[in-house]
Amino acid sequence: MPAGTLYLVATPIGNLGDISGRAAQTLSDADFIAAEDTRVAIRLLNHLGIKKHIVSYHAHSGVQGEGRLLARLLSGESCALVTDAGTPAISDPGEKLVSQCALAGVDVVAVPGPCAAIAALTVSGLPAGRFTFEGFLSTAKRSRQQHLDGLRAETRTMVFYEAPHKLLRTLRDLRCALGDRRVSISREMTKLHEQTLRATLSDTVSYFEANVPRGEFAIVIEGAPPPPPDSADMESAVESVNAYADAGMKLRDAAGRVSCETGLPKNALYGAAQNSRSAAGDITRRD
Repeated sequence: MPAGTLYLVATPIGNLGDISGRAAQTLSDADFIAAEDTRVAIRLLNHLGIKKHIVSYHAHSGVQGEGRLLARLLSGESCALVTDAGTPAISDPGEKLVSQCALAGVDVVAVPGPCAAIAALTVSGLPAGRFTFEGFLSTAKRSRQQHLDGLRAETRTMVFYEAPHKLLRTLRDLRCALGDRRVSISREMTKLHEQTLRATLSDTVSYFEANVPRGEFAIVIEGAPPPPPDSADMESAVESVNAYADAGMKLRDAAGRVSCETGLPKNALYGAAQNSRSAAGDITRRD
């Protein structure tokens, strides 16, 4: 008998109107539903008018819980996996089940939809072309510090999740580890009291010291500025630019070629080469 399929069904992060037609159909068609909290899942199913067998699967289900679900999938049943809100397997125990399904050859199909990290990133006003999702920081001091230390030089925008009672500690730790960077903090997204606060880490610490944090939070922090090029590397690269220019290449094209070769910024190379040629009295430099 062929194995069944695990469907990762994204569910609303607050507003039930965000459920997609495909997600509703998948929940209706699946042989059973696995949910982080069955009470939350039942409310959603009642809203959709769906009656379906639900089993519990959460962070404390462990290997036995995954084994039970995997056995049913291998027997040919289909399962719709849902988390309390958003996309399963993102800061969610579903990640382990997906891994087991991949090893066992069980098909896994994403039914995409709401995700708090992406929603918070899009409204942050910070660069969204490249970003890294960091999830929840560990509460263990050593693991937490190692995580933060590894992010000091991260140039991409970073996205974290945090619970209200841990928010202030996390903001203070982020400020200590990363400096006073720009940050966007979104809470209760798609809900009645949705709020996005754009400020610096210091400003947000002050704000939440005066206003008790409520709701679930997504924290979006700007990345570190790129490190300045090593002066010796830049000097050598400028010499290469000038050599290409002396051989007949336009200076801007030479800067572009050396930029590709070294990874150094083209405009910086072009400007430095112009300055060096002017200082040497080369009035025949080519642009």
